[in-house]
Amino acid sequence: MATKTLPTTYDPRQIEPARYQIWMQRGYFRALPDPNKRPWAVMMPLPNVTGELHIGHALNNTLQDLLTRFRRMQGYAALYQPGIDHAGIATQNVVERELAREGISLHDLGRERFVERVWSWVEKYGNIIYSQLKRLGISCDWDRKVFTLDRHYHDAVLEAFVRLYNKGLIYRGKYMVNWCPRDQSVISDLEVEHEEVDSQLWYVRYRGVDGSPGVVTATQRPETILADVAVAVHPEDERYRNLIGTQVIVPIVNRHVPVISDARVDPKFGTGALKITPGHDPLDNEIGRDHQLPVLVILDPQARMTSDTGPYAGMDRFKAREAIARDLQAAGLVERMEPYRTSVGRCDRCHTVIEPYISDQWFCEMKALPSRAAAAIRSGRVRFYHERWAKVALDWLDHIRPWPISRQLWWGHRIPVWQCDACGERMASKTSPARCAKCGRGALTQDPDVLDTWFSSAIWPMATLGWPKETEDLRYWYPGSILMTDRGIIFLWVCRMIMFGLEFMGDVPFRDVYINQTVMDIKGRRMSKSLGTGVDPLEVIDKYGADALRFGLVMRASQTQQDVRFEQRMVEEIRNFTTKIWNAARFVLMNLEGLDTHAPAPERESLGPADRWIRSRLARLVDEVTANLEAYEFDKAARAVYEFLWGEYCDWYLELAKVDLQAARSAQRGARIAAIQHTLSYVLADAMKLLHPIMPFITEEVWQQLPHDGETIMRSPWPPAEAWRDSDAEAEMEAVMSVIRAIRSLRAELSIPGDRDISAFIRGKQIDNEVLLRASPYINQMTKASLDLRPDSAAGQARSIGRVLEEFPSTEIRVHIQGVLDVQKTRDRIQRDLADAERELERLRQRLQDREFIDRAPAEVVERQRGRLEELRTRQTRLRELLATVQSL
Repeated sequence: MATKTLPTTYDPRQIEPARYQIWMQRGYFRALPDPNKRPWAVMMPLPNVTGELHIGHALNNTLQDLLTRFRRMQGYAALYQPGIDHAGIATQNVVERELAREGISLHDLGRERFVERVWSWVEKYGNIIYSQLKRLGISCDWDRKVFTLDRHYHDAVLEAFVRLYNKGLIYRGKYMVNWCPRDQSVISDLEVEHEEVDSQLWYVRYRGVDGSPGVVTATQRPETILADVAVAVHPEDERYRNLIGTQVIVPIVNRHVPVISDARVDPKFGTGALKITPGHDPLDNEIGRDHQLPVLVILDPQARMTSDTGPYAGMDRFKAREAIARDLQAAGLVERMEPYRTSVGRCDRCHTVIEPYISDQWFCEMKALPSRAAAAIRSGRVRFYHERWAKVALDWLDHIRPWPISRQLWWGHRIPVWQCDACGERMASKTSPARCAKCGRGALTQDPDVLDTWFSSAIWPMATLGWPKETEDLRYWYPGSILMTDRGIIFLWVCRMIMFGLEFMGDVPFRDVYINQTVMDIKGRRMSKSLGTGVDPLEVIDKYGADALRFGLVMRASQTQQDVRFEQRMVEEIRNFTTKIWNAARFVLMNLEGLDTHAPAPERESLGPADRWIRSRLARLVDEVTANLEAYEFDKAARAVYEFLWGEYCDWYLELAKVDLQAARSAQRGARIAAIQHTLSYVLADAMKLLHPIMPFITEEVWQQLPHDGETIMRSPWPPAEAWRDSDAEAEMEAVMSVIRAIRSLRAELSIPGDRDISAFIRGKQIDNEVLLRASPYINQMTKASLDLRPDSAAGQARSIGRVLEEFPSTEIRVHIQGVLDVQKTRDRIQRDLADAERELERLRQRLQDREFIDRAPAEVVERQRGRLEELRTRQTRLRELLATVQSL
């Protein structure tokens, strides 16, 4: 093999974009049905068309890409399906704001022109996140990318709606919904963000119609008093038993309303008497329905007081609250006010306080659909990782309410229902009906609302494969293999996909669901640009490279943790790892000259103990990494490869190989040289394969320079599980490395210069002399120490200092110090080091006893401090041992 070389330093800013371009040009990401391969598929959780890459995207897509690359190398026909969601409310909000800056409203444009404007915006900005995902190294089949308003996808959405409508599972009804006054649309319970706020309770008197004092109620919303139709008390509340059945007067409007009893009233809240406003509160609505009370509405869709509210008409709800509270006080009806901490629901898109509102909406029935989904989870047809998330999903499915699926927007899938202008008959159809099916007339009007975005995304696993058509892709890849997503959309998306998959395909849409961690900042706060806690992953990639970011995130992707606390130091540490790999590859390439790459693998007899050791360690690594990836234990797989490459291959084998190569070249032993070269190359190449799913760029770059078959590492075969294990070689090299570590530690502890030759000997019989004799070239060159193996060498121990081998506690390595150390200076230095260690130890003890520090500091910081404390304790013990030994000399 001719000598190849790599640049002196690894520059991801140059290498990563160029390498990705090659992958794209050569179609390496393409996925096609292949009857000779097993299918494997993962569907990308749809980023919003308005979105940009954030750290959460980076983690989620890295894990999906990792599995795709792993399965591709295992020989599967691996499909990683990309796509973007039209994101109804979010996208309409963005374009409305853009229009507002131009002084235009959507109503100025009208529906058709507004939708055209949104499409223009989507074409200009909608694919930004694709380019960002490519920067991360994501290996989707980009030729398959889908937008949820593409023609074929739109057809699938309409098909799903019509089928459910015709089965009676979609219906129109007047219900209390979550209404966003800003977006002028209903939103589901799952799209409401709740936040704790400081509020106020007004204690208001409702006087009796008969002139009695009546009753006092507590409310956070005085403006809704105008819509009160009753006062309710708990039937077992002795305080109000005599009031049940009487009537009281609603303040301001002087309406006579009954006092009723209902077990849903909480006697401990406020005064225990609850004003009932069925038009503006979900619980009140239920109570009112059961007691057949009227429903009054005093807010319009913009959350302004209606025209029949007298002097308050047209006021914003919060202004009206202040005005009505003042009027109540002026009338002497406010008994008292007190501060109150409460939870307020906000729209998760625009953060407007939502309003419980009575509205005509389209609903999807939630009885049969969720029960089948729950059964699939309970039976194990869908498995959650970690299994605790299955319990979360089941709890929701078992207590689900009807799903409001209509949204009062213009951007999205318009509901395919037409109403006859003459007789009022409604018809669901994918195309506009020619005439009314009931009366035969032709004047029909389509429903103006659009479907909830989560309705259209619920068919994602099958619509992307061609459903409702019976396509080859659908037959081959459905059901998919795994879904990987965030816990925040288990209800919104995961459960609904399971429901629709069972309904339309008769099978679940995926077998496994992996809930990835939520990425927080180092203090445990959610990532947010507005809070100043956001981290732009592209800035991290520009600084450290995509590989470093990917590996830093995967190292912390543990199934036992809900959150990842991110700081750039995590990625900076991995940059050092990429440098280590690059330098190792440069060394290997510089030492492969003359290697016959077509020759068979070397015979076992031509391998030295170090070669057999590293090959055996690689075989174990293959099994460990494969098993961890199969079990979605990503952090364990990453850590195993890291420790092997850094701790075994680079720090040990390369150094041992240098010694062996020097000896073989001096003796001109060609077969031995070839065996070492083959081991250097073979082990590094297979390690690159094991690392490739996590760090695709550097592994491809290194692998391309090593002897290999095929065009790209991503389509090279995954290293097979090997039967070859060499326990003898592992035991022998563990003993050798233990001796080398001990001598190096003694040199460091005693400040013996690295170029100063020393002599050492061993006390104890745990390590065979034959092993040490074979290893003497390693020990001599790697420690600058000659090892005396004569039985009488113990005579010199009076002027020696030793260290017990950690792995062999009955064995001690000792170095002769006669003429090597100045005993007095060594004693003084150890005393100084001991004093420094004890000062730092005391400082850390005090810090870790500080309750405020423990409570406020991030858990990772506290854990690091505790680890440092243990290191200092160990150091203190060792320094005391050394001092005692030196003082006895």
